[in-house]
Amino acid sequence: MSGTTTAAALRRRAAGAGANRWVVLVVLCVSLLLVAVDATVLHVAVPAVTEDLRPGAMELLWIVDAYPLVCASLLILFGTLGDRVGRRRVLLLGYALFGVASGMAAVADSAQVLIAARALLGVGGAMIMPATLSILRQVFPDRRERALAIGIWSAVAAVGAAVGPLLGGFLLEHFWWGSVFFVNIPLMLVSLPVGRLLLPESKGDGAGPWDVVGALMAAAGLFGVVLGVKRLGGGEPPGSVLTVLPLVAGAALLVLFVRRQRRRPQPLVDLRMFGRPAFSTSVGCIVLAMLALVGLELIAAQYLQLVLGLSPLETGLRLVPLTFAAMAAGLAGARMLRRFGPRRMVCFGFCLTAGAVVLLTAMGTADNCALLLSGFVLLGFGLETTLFGAYESMLSEAPPEQAGGAAAIGETSYQLGAGIGIALLGSVMNAAYAPGLTSVPGVPSSASAAASHSLGEAYEVAAQLGGPVGGALRVAARDAFVHGLHVTLLVSAGLLLLGAVMALRLPRLMHCDAQAVGLPGPREAEAPAHAPPVTAR
Repeated sequence: MSGTTTAAALRRRAAGAGANRWVVLVVLCVSLLLVAVDATVLHVAVPAVTEDLRPGAMELLWIVDAYPLVCASLLILFGTLGDRVGRRRVLLLGYALFGVASGMAAVADSAQVLIAARALLGVGGAMIMPATLSILRQVFPDRRERALAIGIWSAVAAVGAAVGPLLGGFLLEHFWWGSVFFVNIPLMLVSLPVGRLLLPESKGDGAGPWDVVGALMAAAGLFGVVLGVKRLGGGEPPGSVLTVLPLVAGAALLVLFVRRQRRRPQPLVDLRMFGRPAFSTSVGCIVLAMLALVGLELIAAQYLQLVLGLSPLETGLRLVPLTFAAMAAGLAGARMLRRFGPRRMVCFGFCLTAGAVVLLTAMGTADNCALLLSGFVLLGFGLETTLFGAYESMLSEAPPEQAGGAAAIGETSYQLGAGIGIALLGSVMNAAYAPGLTSVPGVPSSASAAASHSLGEAYEVAAQLGGPVGGALRVAARDAFVHGLHVTLLVSAGLLLLGAVMALRLPRLMHCDAQAVGLPGPREAEAPAHAPPVTAR
């Protein structure tokens, strides 16, 4: 049987699971929820971890960053491996590894053990994330149904990101910090047998050997780039050897990876997908959306806590409307896509998000609850509309046999955009914030230099100085932060409008013909119409 015929048969078998496809979606959403929660649940536990394990500054940084860094690096490796050996197989292995790593993290008695556990969690997450999207691509061959499924999937992702800090806070109030990891274990014990029973197996055409060298080159290259970007976002000097070396080495490996893929008859990632305007534009839109907004999320949290004086719980509650708006956009996304098409939907999402960002420039040093509520609702709805349209167009443009690789490219774009956004917008924020502290009357130059690093440090310096001088520094730092926030918001709005222009390359209409949705073409349709459904083995 030829590779094309095999791929066609697998597509028909995935479609043959039709009656159970919504059950499959539920299982995949549970997987996504677990990974999304774990990406944010640790944030509220950092003080408790620090008090118990006493990690050094570098160890604490790796405790937080090991998970996203490893996960982003391995997405392409495991996404393409799933295309070769079976997506369900990789997903179930990811479940098992995620459960083991969660148990290891929960009982960690040293910073080194916790870092290793977080890295293993990243490996498990890299197995789970692209597999969920690629299986979804297979079990929903009809594009209209797939759009609805992606909307539900993305809404669950929004819920997971918001639930993480709230769940972490609840667990920390009643249990020890390891409970934020221990909660994963029962969910994994349920997901493994249920996934084995209900999820269909699917894979690509399997032509040629899997490019192990190329997979490792991609992983190492992405690791270097993401590590360098994270160091920039963490405030490291741009000229630092530990920042420049990973960036240069990672970029060089990725260039070699691209050259290697172009020469191979059966590439690990079919780069011809980027020759399709809808695919390359969708990837670019994902990067720009995350680049413009993830850095703002971090800055917004600082604004709510340090400028307005809200507690972490109050800060989380203020951001809940953003999550609910994102959920609403995800659930309404399929209908919007059918009615308006990818081009207008993504362009509208970018413009709405840019408008929300400009609206938030009215934020000042006083709390304006109505303004924040309006801005966050528009921000959540616009961002999710943009990402929904971009992800759906990207998956629909990718050949079914390359679904794992396409999903991995999308998730990698998401992670890279987020990292670059934190680094870029953080640099813009610092450049706009620091000049406001250079000429505060009575403040020594050394104190001004220390205060210019961040608003939190400025408050510490002000407390040490005390008296009217300390009060003047505190007021100046707060005003400078708000000014820097306004500048950063305007830069972000510009990036979002650039994304709206980029989205004009997307298709105007949502095509649902046989080729677009991955249905059998004329020659493939000659095969028996009643192929047996895919069943778990």
